[in-house]
Amino acid sequence: MKDSPKHPPIEEQLKRLPTSSGVYLMKSPDGKVLYIGKANNLRSRVRSYFRASGDGRYAVRFIAGKTSFIDYIVTSNEKEALFLEDTLLKKYKPKYNIRLKDSKTYVSIKITMADKFPRILVTRQIKKDGSRYFGPYVSAQAVREMVKMIRRVFPLCVRTSARLTQTARPCLDYQLGLCSAPGAGMISEADYRVIVRGAILFLSGRNRELLKNLKKEMNEASAALEYEQAAVIRDRILVVEGMLEKQKVVSHKGAEYDVFALAHGAETVLVQALFVRGGRLVNSIDYTFTDCRLSQKDIISSFLRQFYSGGRVIPKEILLPISPDDCALIEQWLTEKAGRGVKLRVPLRGEKRELLNMAEENAGQSLRKKQEKGVSKRRALEEMGKRLRMKRPPLWIEAFDISNTSGTLGVGAMVSFRDGEPDKAGYRLFRIKGVEGQDDYAMMEEVMRRRYAHAGRDTEGELPDLVLIDGGKGQLGVAVKVMAELGLGGVISLAALAKERPEEADAGEGDKGKGKKHERVFLPGVKDAIRLRPGSRADLLLCMIRDEVHRTAITYQRRLRNKKMFASPLDEIAGIGAKRKKELLKKFGSLKKLIDAPLEEICQTSGITEHMARVIKGLKTS
Repeated sequence: MKDSPKHPPIEEQLKRLPTSSGVYLMKSPDGKVLYIGKANNLRSRVRSYFRASGDGRYAVRFIAGKTSFIDYIVTSNEKEALFLEDTLLKKYKPKYNIRLKDSKTYVSIKITMADKFPRILVTRQIKKDGSRYFGPYVSAQAVREMVKMIRRVFPLCVRTSARLTQTARPCLDYQLGLCSAPGAGMISEADYRVIVRGAILFLSGRNRELLKNLKKEMNEASAALEYEQAAVIRDRILVVEGMLEKQKVVSHKGAEYDVFALAHGAETVLVQALFVRGGRLVNSIDYTFTDCRLSQKDIISSFLRQFYSGGRVIPKEILLPISPDDCALIEQWLTEKAGRGVKLRVPLRGEKRELLNMAEENAGQSLRKKQEKGVSKRRALEEMGKRLRMKRPPLWIEAFDISNTSGTLGVGAMVSFRDGEPDKAGYRLFRIKGVEGQDDYAMMEEVMRRRYAHAGRDTEGELPDLVLIDGGKGQLGVAVKVMAELGLGGVISLAALAKERPEEADAGEGDKGKGKKHERVFLPGVKDAIRLRPGSRADLLLCMIRDEVHRTAITYQRRLRNKKMFASPLDEIAGIGAKRKKELLKKFGSLKKLIDAPLEEICQTSGITEHMARVIKGLKTS
């Protein structure tokens, strides 16, 4: 271990702090960033952590007690400090700040209003492109099902604008009643816009207005003796009314709010978010933060800034259980992002208070469920540790698998599980580089060396408790060899998981279970394999981890195989990316025609230099 740098006493560091606005970084004796904060007056704010008469909150005293060095960056104003703090949080990921890690997992519904015939899409990005966005939603699959259901009522197109203008006949979606086929001239632009308005009203929660308009259209069609059209609109009304029955009405004023509430555990905080659109509760999401020692005000301030830092729909009002210290600054920031006024409110009575009460009740229930689930996971990990003869439960598990197609396109995958849950940020994918032919053992050795080559015995907290291999004794032997050569023998527990061979399954069972394959775990230095017990929580978790790494490896290998199928010799030419390749093939029609074309004509393509053109001319077609 390297000696920790020597720092002057905290009191001396505090005297040197400026009185201007900026960002401060509280560091441990070994230089790790523990906590990052912003302040309008750096000296006053940081001093409050260390004064006996200052900030007396437990969280503040706890962080101050672990701090050895205080670094800082001065900014022109507090607003600039707000953005700098966000950048530094992403860079250092300090232990005692809350981190919203899953903001990219949510999807929204997008209607492309800038198009002549607006399309309805599912997206993870919100851009200022004139489109209307609705969400966020947790499950992408559920949102796609919702879009399909909406299109049965409001048959909107999903094709790209380019394909829309080139359509000569209605698509299959038109035959299924999911599209109005505007590109084939089956509907006028005016009539299509009526359908778009209906979809927007529904997604906005303005359902009474929507039903009123639909009933008016149905009556007008009936009066004009257009009974088929009236029947279509009647069916839309019935579907909309059926969907509305499933949404809980929480406000009769057609209000739009985001509502946030907190629930505290011993060292866990859960933030519950409710999204109200058009007076109806359209979605509910919760976020859990472990080892969180911040105050409620600090949690809410940090959470709001991270939650709305991405492309999210920002309502006019956000309801909170307590007002953060930088409330005015956050309101100003949100107002600029939304392009209109945004207010943070702490309701004390009435309908808004009832919404906050609902969020707080949901937060408490969600936290209790997660705690019960956490207890179950811990018990499973404790049982797993005993079954695998470990000194302590495997709180951090990494699992490996290899996949290839007859020795070609070899890949490796590693998945990471922490506290019994997938840690997607810890997943790794490997292209096999140094092995030719079908040699799974050599591939496993390469992957494990690449993962642990730079790990040392003293790397506390950076090595897993257990490494699980998808395979039998042979793969386990490879893992033991690699760990020993890297100086990690005995530092990390190893295990391999595989199914029995048919003859072994027959030998170990009576007639009743004949031919049934059991899962077996192999341990280093242990002669007999451990048979997994059906129904055991620990054994089920082991199989789940093995299945996850197997799925990850297969998916990666399949992706590479599909990419190779559609690969082009143009992909290997420096300076020619997907856009230029598309332009070249579109201009010349095929690779052969491109190669046969005159050099001067190829050079006339945007972005193609004479050197690129000569390389293209030298290509061979199969």
